[in-house]
Amino acid sequence: MRRSGEKLRLGAFFNPTGHHVASWRHPQSQADAGVNFEHYAEIARTAERAKMDMVFLADNISVREAHPDALARSAQYIANMEPITLLSALAAVTTRIGLVATASTSYNEPYHVARKFASIDHISKGRAGWNLVTSGQAADAYNFSRDEHYEHGVRYERAREFAQVVVGLWDSWDDDAFIRDKESGIFLDPAKMHRLDHKGEWFSVRGPLNAPRTPQGRPVIVQAGGSEEMIRVAAEFAEVIFCAPLNIEQARILYAELKARMAQHGRSPDEMKIMPGLSAVVGRTAEEANEKQRYLDELTHPIVAREILSTILGDADLSGYPMDGPMPQIAPTKISSQSVITHIMDIARRGNLTLRQTAQVVAGARGKFVVRGAPEHIADVMEEWFRTDACDGFNVMPPYLPGALDDFVTLVIPELQRRGLFRTEYEGRTLREHLGLKRPESRHRKAIAGSVTGHIAAAE
Repeated sequence: MRRSGEKLRLGAFFNPTGHHVASWRHPQSQADAGVNFEHYAEIARTAERAKMDMVFLADNISVREAHPDALARSAQYIANMEPITLLSALAAVTTRIGLVATASTSYNEPYHVARKFASIDHISKGRAGWNLVTSGQAADAYNFSRDEHYEHGVRYERAREFAQVVVGLWDSWDDDAFIRDKESGIFLDPAKMHRLDHKGEWFSVRGPLNAPRTPQGRPVIVQAGGSEEMIRVAAEFAEVIFCAPLNIEQARILYAELKARMAQHGRSPDEMKIMPGLSAVVGRTAEEANEKQRYLDELTHPIVAREILSTILGDADLSGYPMDGPMPQIAPTKISSQSVITHIMDIARRGNLTLRQTAQVVAGARGKFVVRGAPEHIADVMEEWFRTDACDGFNVMPPYLPGALDDFVTLVIPELQRRGLFRTEYEGRTLREHLGLKRPESRHRKAIAGSVTGHIAAAE
């Protein structure tokens, strides 16, 4: 049951040109967005004016592998700035909005990740978040001296230990360790420095981290995905979940599962905010929104659409089927999702769609929840998900940038505010405060407090 006055959490997920596969061709998009800092500064400030909780940046560590004809017509996951570097720059041109970026546990070292995100938290005065992911693309492995990537289960076993090390390094110093007293000449109190001395299956890290404890205590840990392995890691560490359920029933099941698992690690459900992706095509009327969607889909080249459909179906080979023939029945593969296949087949069957039409619809959505319509309709959908425990908020994924973000901020945000579902002003200054998350106490302070409590109990 929602507490009285509880508000939606809203992130702004920025794929450089937008989340629709043809976004770079839209007149209201920035075609060179991936390497255009002014573009990112503009959209980050737009999200901040709307009082959104955070900016969210994904990452790719290789050029997407694709058929040359499709690659030549794509802007997604080809060439874009490294996100941690970009967040550092955005911290200087914003003042309140949270700043979250992806860093893979598969091709980084825990010390690097801990130090970089601690630095961003200091630069931004407490607005940093780390999106913890693993990498599974073969092309990623080739760029890091590996012939193949880690297997799925192994990736998450390694990620769990990786997260343990990062969190431990963030507790290297007590909050008041750095005295910096010029008169006495004492810069720090060595008794308040803590070496990690971690030795595990994957990592051996002594510490301490050469950065003070951060304004938030530690940056917010975000996690993306929905697999069983991801859920196990998330239940222990994640404070925000970015997921991609395709309907409200799937969302409610995942929400309940994630919240229930937290108890195994002594965590309260309030310590995690679940924010599914939401790609909103907004019009002043339903007809206008439908026209915007139709225009975007028509910009998608059939070869690009077919390739994306093939990928989402688990790399199914669709090359032998006529584009204007019926959508073929596709059998599951080792890397496909049965629920996704069923969802796509239902779309094709209900609309009596051809392969070309199905590919256009799926390519536009790219496996995420899409809602289109007037502001009232979009707010209705968001409110139903929020009030029926399908989510704590949404990671908003504009289909093209900056135009679709402007539409959402101008039309949908005021409707959410009118309903009392979203803030009209920031109540705090840090990302944790925006999200309603407590500042975590250092593990070393907890240990001291526990020891003192134990001594008092024994004396009594």
